[in-house]
Amino acid sequence: MSFTNGLLNLTNWTGNVILPTLAGLFFAIAILRFSRGESSTHAMYGGFLFLMVSGLLRAVETFASQRAWSDPDVYFISLLSLVNWICNVMMPLYGVLQIVVGITHIAGVGHRIYQGGSWMRHFMAAAGCFMLSGIVRLAEWFIEHGRGGIR
Repeated sequence: MSFTNGLLNLTNWTGNVILPTLAGLFFAIAILRFSRGESSTHAMYGGFLFLMVSGLLRAVETFASQRAWSDPDVYFISLLSLVNWICNVMMPLYGVLQIVVGITHIAGVGHRIYQGGSWMRHFMAAAGCFMLSGIVRLAEWFIEHGRGGIR
């Protein structure tokens, strides 16, 4: 076994076994603290942090495994897949979430309605998410059809 193989196995074991286990432990601590009336936000943040690191590791594994390890374009394809996933999956989902939050603010759920309230910020964030996703899709279309560069 080589050093790089050992490092890869250690990274996989940490990201796929240890971090999700620690996330579950932190969520259990947060529930126990919440049931006692104590502050549970730090434990919840810790659980979400462990899940986020594990998820990012799995995303990097997926993006990097789309090409052979010896392919010189493996980094470019990995970055392209990451940008594509963020702009075409995460941004529209976040935009929908911002629309829902904006509608609840307009409806007065938990807040008073007044001119210049925070509801407009949520609609602008949603519009930004959808615009970014649309621009990336348009750029992909231009690149796919050969209109994005010098001929």
